Amino acid sequence: MLKLSELKEGEKAVIIKVGGMGAFRQRLLEMGFIKGTEVFIEKYAPLKDPIELIIKGYHVSLRVEEASYIEVDI
Repeated sequence: MLKLSELKEGEKAVIIKVGGMGAFRQRLLEMGFIKGTEVFIEKYAPLKDPIELIIKGYHVSLRVEEASYIEVDI
């Protein structure tokens, strides 16, 4: 298993586990980061933070630190 933050631009993965606690975890779940959902790494910002993702047809930006709480499988 990998962390979402470890993927490179253009890679796809399936969410295995969403970590974190409380309101932070709830916010990730509300944005669609749910087990079994496919996520695509659109691009990284010039300084590698944040990451732009496509999940369920929506563009979402996450900080690298936030993405490290999400475990994925390629």
